[in-house]
Amino acid sequence: MLPIGDVISQHNVEYHQYADDMQLYVSLSPANFSDLSTIQSCASDVSRWFVENALLNPTKTEAVIFGTSQRLSQVNRPQGVRVAGADVQFTDYVKLLGVTLDSTLSFDKHVIEVARSCHYHIRALHHIRPLLTLDTAKAMAAAIVSSRLDYCNSVLYGMSQANINRLQFVQNILARVVARAPWTVSSLDICRDLHWLPVSHRITFKLCLLTWKTLHTARSPYLSELITHYLPPRALRSSNTYFLARPTGITSNFTSRPFSVYLELTAYTHLLS
Repeated sequence: MLPIGDVISQHNVEYHQYADDMQLYVSLSPANFSDLSTIQSCASDVSRWFVENALLNPTKTEAVIFGTSQRLSQVNRPQGVRVAGADVQFTDYVKLLGVTLDSTLSFDKHVIEVARSCHYHIRALHHIRPLLTLDTAKAMAAAIVSSRLDYCNSVLYGMSQANINRLQFVQNILARVVARAPWTVSSLDICRDLHWLPVSHRITFKLCLLTWKTLHTARSPYLSELITHYLPPRALRSSNTYFLARPTGITSNFTSRPFSVYLELTAYTHLLS
């Protein structure tokens, strides 16, 4: 798959790649949104390379427009993007490596799907809970439910409190099933007894862990490049510290949620303060 990067770089198009799963993306404004020639030309060359190497599956190709609700309302959305001789229609969301990305990056649909999957497994665990010891129940809960709550949860930083509450409600039900506790007992106390962090704290912990590993191992380069060390304008006592530069100039909720801002803000606020 390595040569495909050279094909894409000829078109000045950004891309992310995981094995044979690839995303091409460009930045457009509502004024020039109708000009999709760059992405279509790149997609054609990429498709040709995949066809020549027997790797293309056109049925799995999707296209989506990301932006704020205000920006999206200003866009005269075309029918789609032409890829490998076929018209790929724009959708309201795409699923990438198990994470559902909607057009406004609200993660509403992703949270709904995660909650639905978790509830299904919680019901199954509830049926067999009387036959399990507490340690076994905790292990099973971590394997079949908590793993779903924690999967790629670093991208959920900054989403609405309503979605956080929805996932927290799932964890609370899971805790009651594991502990076999009545509804009169506070779910907060049950989670504390089980040594389970709340959902919001688990998201922050994941980001802090990623930041710590990135700072101490410089891996992966695409993450370490997003982190900027704090350099004071003149010699100060803080010159020898390991503070990170705090992003400035963030004015909207949408623009304050890039992954680079996540890493630096969480590290600045929680890891190094």
